Formats: sequence, structure tokens, C-alpha cells
Amino acid sequence: MIKGMTGFGTAKVNAGDIKGVVEIKSVNHRYLDLAFFLPVGFGAVESKIRQTVSKYVRRGRVTISFKIIARPKPRISLNKKAVTQYLTYARALKNEFHLENTLNLSDLIKLPGVVEACEVFVTPETIWPAMEKSLDKALSGLEVMRKREGRALFKDINIILRRMLLHVNKIQKRSRAILKEKKKTLLLDEYSSFQKSIDINEEIARLTHYIEEFKALVKSTESAGKKLDFIGQEMQRETNTIGSKLQDTVVSNCVISIKSKIEKLREQAQNIE
Repeated sequence: MIKGMTGFGTAKVNAGDIKGVVEIKSVNHRYLDLAFFLPVGFGAVESKIRQTVSKYVRRGRVTISFKIIARPKPRISLNKKAVTQYLTYARALKNEFHLENTLNLSDLIKLPGVVEACEVFVTPETIWPAMEKSLDKALSGLEVMRKREGRALFKDINIILRRMLLHVNKIQKRSRAILKEKKKTLLLDEYSSFQKSIDINEEIARLTHYIEEFKALVKSTESAGKKLDFIGQEMQRETNTIGSKLQDTVVSNCVISIKSKIEKLREQAQNIE
């Protein structure tokens, strides 16, 4: 069955001391358009993310964001060489200027370059295996929402198509009734010419075919949005031809109703993957 293009999925990433969150959002778009919001240095995994997303999504604007919310604690190092230099200079100053105060531990630690905290940089290679699993999980959640939207669209579209067929049948009946009435009042040559001028059998056949084709596509699992929009255009063309050939109040009302429903179908096609 068809899928919609609106959805959201999220999953936590756990890779030892590294914690993160993957979020994926999708909205309507004519093609597959991906946008990435990743930490600095993670551009290298964009192609991998693109490959994973393309397994689930064929059409839509998809935003993929990854945030690191916890990382390994910074590495603390003591620069003993700097401590030795500070103490050497302190003793020299004490002896030269006859100072009494001496450096204590708390003073030393506060001095620049004595204690260094080195932040651990998270590399894409380190976290990718865990990130890939979370990406699949988030995409599965996205898929659930898109399928749910697809089911709702499927129901609405089928109702519209059934009503269209009722109007098509009404036009056919009215066409036969008009011919029957004219046969009583026109001469044979006149009737033959009139019959040809209002012959809509081909248009009715094509319009009915398009309706059935539309039904079949919304039942399929393929990406059908673009095809459905094209079929909607063809439906519109056949309906316009019917309206121009058969000038009748009943037919005109049916044509207006059908065209209105075709517009709804084409609007819904913009929401279908």
C-alpha cells in the first residue's frame, strides 16, 4: 500500500562512554532531498547515512540530525617539567629578594600549564557502528508514521474514486437518454451526425481506465506519487473533452463534480511517496 511523506523517528545512540540521539524528520517533496545536521567532523559519514536512508525512503525532504549528549571525561595530565621550572624560579626569587612565602600545592595547580585537561574527540569511525543501528531504529519509526498516513490517504482516495465512477455512470446513462430523445425528432442523417458529435465512448473508456489504474497504484508498494499526479492530469483532459462534447445540464454538473474530485486526487498525490 502507498505511504505518505510525513513522519518522525528518533533513537538513542550508546557507544561506551559516548551517548547521542538520532532524529529523522520527513515532509513532502517532489524528490528525495536529504539535509544533515551533524557534529563537526562527521561529514565523512553523510554518504553512509544517505545509503541507509534510501533503503526506507524514496521521496520527500528528510532531515537527519545527530547530537552527542555525553562524551568520555577529559584526560587530566600534570606537566612536571612546568612544576619544576616554577619551583626553580620561586626559590631563585626567594633567595634574591629575601622573600618568606613559598608556593604550596593549591598555588601550583592554578598556575598556567601545570594541569592540562585534554578533551576526548569523538570520531565518526568510533561511533558509526552504534549510530548505524540507531539510524535503522529511527527510520523504522519514521516508516511506521509514513505507512499510517498512507492508510489514511488510501481510504480517502478510494472514496473519491467510487464517487467519480458514480458520476461517470450517470453521464453514460444521460448520454443514452439524450440519443433516445433525439432519435424521435431528427431525420436519419441528422441523427447520425448528432450521434457522432456527442460520442464520448472513447473518453468514458479512458477515464474509467484511469480510475482503475489509480486504484491499482494506491494498492501497490511502489513510489507512486508522481505517476498518480500524471494520471490526474489525463483524467482532467478526458473530463474536459466530455464536457465540451456533451452540452447538457446534467452532464455539466457531473463534469464539475468529477473535476473537483480530480483536483482533490492530485492534491493527495502530493502527499504520497
